Amino acid sequence: MPRAAILVVDDEKNILSTLSRALRVEDFDVDVAGSAEIGLEKARVRAYDAYLVDVNMPGMDGLSLIRALRDAQIDAPVLVMSGQGTIETAVEATRLGAHDFLEKPIGTDRLLLSLERALQFTKLAHENESLRERVGEASGLIGESAPMRGLRDQISLAASASANVLIMGERGTGKELVAAAIHRGSKRNKGPFEKLNCAAVPSELIESELFGHEAGAFTGATKQRRGKFERATKGTLFLDEVGDMPSPMQAKLLRVLQEGEIERVGGGDLLKVDVRVVAATNKPLKKEIEEGRFRADLFDRLNVVPLRVPSLRERIEDVPVLAGHFLRIACAANDRRGKSFSEGALAQLGRHDFPGNVRELRNLVERLVILVPGDVIHESDVRAHVGQGGASTGGGYYRPGAHLEDMVKEAERDLVLRALEHHQGHITRTAADLGLERSHLYKKMKALGIRRDATGEVGGDE
Repeated sequence: MPRAAILVVDDEKNILSTLSRALRVEDFDVDVAGSAEIGLEKARVRAYDAYLVDVNMPGMDGLSLIRALRDAQIDAPVLVMSGQGTIETAVEATRLGAHDFLEKPIGTDRLLLSLERALQFTKLAHENESLRERVGEASGLIGESAPMRGLRDQISLAASASANVLIMGERGTGKELVAAAIHRGSKRNKGPFEKLNCAAVPSELIESELFGHEAGAFTGATKQRRGKFERATKGTLFLDEVGDMPSPMQAKLLRVLQEGEIERVGGGDLLKVDVRVVAATNKPLKKEIEEGRFRADLFDRLNVVPLRVPSLRERIEDVPVLAGHFLRIACAANDRRGKSFSEGALAQLGRHDFPGNVRELRNLVERLVILVPGDVIHESDVRAHVGQGGASTGGGYYRPGAHLEDMVKEAERDLVLRALEHHQGHITRTAADLGLERSHLYKKMKALGIRRDATGEVGGDE
């Protein structure tokens, strides 16, 4: 079993030396950084299993580092340490997502216990995500409409083959769930299912993400790292939002698909890979080809088996069963057991056009579970959040007897959720669209009770 990789960040050299020595004795793979800035740079290059971060450092402090890690979508557990610990600091660290707060000097037993708990928590979270994926919980593939029955038939046929698959569909339709279903039904289902969102990775890092890199390949690359293709050997690699892949990388991906070989960044050896590629996009790739933004030969390589995921508008008869499914999940997650939809509420949901598709429906149901006080969600409750037959209107937020502050917060929450849905959970794009700094958007999401889960979707606090 590989050793857990720990990054220790502290501006005091003796602390770095003492902690790294104690952790290496326990067979951890330890890396150190003398400042938060260096730690952040290392975290962007290498995936660590946990971070041990000092609070009080010159320049960027430990709490700011936690925020930066979350902004970079690095979700490994962070243990915060301080020689001048206060309740306020501990509370703020916990609010930002720190798993534990350790006061200096730190005893070895206390440190190891805290690390063990954090790593075990992460392991259980990953196992739970894997289990949810296997059993299809929260699956957008639920439904008995003709388009969904047809899609499931196509998935079954695609899974039995070995050719590359291109999944097309609007945002929020469940393209990743289709890719996972193809993998589960294939002969490669014992192998790994690796995922990469091409739109979420900076262009300068996507080659390293796909092909890996050698030690010393670029600043901060202190160790060899396997890329997605190597890790997906004998399995499936899902390339989400492949239409956003930078042009130089399109040529390199094409070569890999043609030759079945990769070359790590900074390396000279060609490595054979045995990977099935399933790609997805919400862009019209033929138009992208005509306008010179996507390679026609790469499209041909990916589009061997084309699948189209229907929008929710095309299978509106599936809304009641989907809404009931998401209702059970949201009630369990938010401790609101016993809620139900009235017939009028389900009918009102069926009149909404759902531009954000299944993802929007799931978020709307969770919003209703959290904000509707009674056991039954009525038609008027649905109207208050989505408006008559379409997008929400300002008048839809008015509720007799409610305080203005609560209604304004509700409206703001809905607007932020809609922006996140429109940008598929991408924080940078959403912040820019709303005219906010990324950090300001994160603070606002926290204040409004909006979280992002492991799949990149948005929803209410658990």
